[in-house]
Amino acid sequence: MTKDYPQPRQRWALTVSYDGSRFFGWQKQADALPTVQEALETALAKIACEPVAVTVAGRTDTGVHATAQVVHFDTAADRQAQAWIRGVNAHLPEGVAVWQAQPVAPHFHARFDAYGRHYRYLLQSAPVRSPLLAGRAGWTHYPLDVPAMQQAAKLLEGEHDFSSFRAAQCQAKSPVKTLYRAEVSGSGSWIKLDLHGNAFLHHMVRNIMGALVYVGSGRLSVVGFEALLAEKSRLKAPPTFMPDGLYLTGVDYPPEFGIARPPLPEWL
Repeated sequence: MTKDYPQPRQRWALTVSYDGSRFFGWQKQADALPTVQEALETALAKIACEPVAVTVAGRTDTGVHATAQVVHFDTAADRQAQAWIRGVNAHLPEGVAVWQAQPVAPHFHARFDAYGRHYRYLLQSAPVRSPLLAGRAGWTHYPLDVPAMQQAAKLLEGEHDFSSFRAAQCQAKSPVKTLYRAEVSGSGSWIKLDLHGNAFLHHMVRNIMGALVYVGSGRLSVVGFEALLAEKSRLKAPPTFMPDGLYLTGVDYPPEFGIARPPLPEWL
């Protein structure tokens, strides 16, 4: 009698891009609503010829996009990198694609090994919202004072208790996070907010964007923004801003894993 030995399994890391407006967030839903995770796992299973479960660097909400999300999965299937890119993409719906695939060490973990995450919020300031940008960029009809927004954003850099920008349903163990970079750029009708931090709370970027729009429109002073941060309470904060313009643009990993962070797309 011969013994059936388990097949060796390889861990792979993928870099994925998706249009969040087409999905009900990243995480699979019990009611079978379309999500990025469900679409990706279904496509991977067709190439692997076995069920595949992916682990993501960070879940994104409904309407939030990604240019460089990172996931890992284990499989016994012996495939080349192009199979996990072109093959999987052939089975994915519109709005999501695999850009990179690479074998990684068995101890690599897309979530727990990530020590930094990059977000960009793209905002249009115009009297009328462009229908061509719906779902792609945030919008406000207020003219914005960009220098005031830049001053306020700089106050966020460093380690802080970000409770004033934390959603009520946030499950993070601590509201204390570190932002390495908080920068507002642009002028006129197009404004960008770039944030780079070790981790983010639920709705943190959208809540920061909402408060910065208040600063830019004169409804909140820079001093008031600083007081809001110090208040450590969501009760006095401006409303959560729309998800449309929010993009996860990269995840940082130790060099030993060789996970390259692709540059921002030129259009963003």
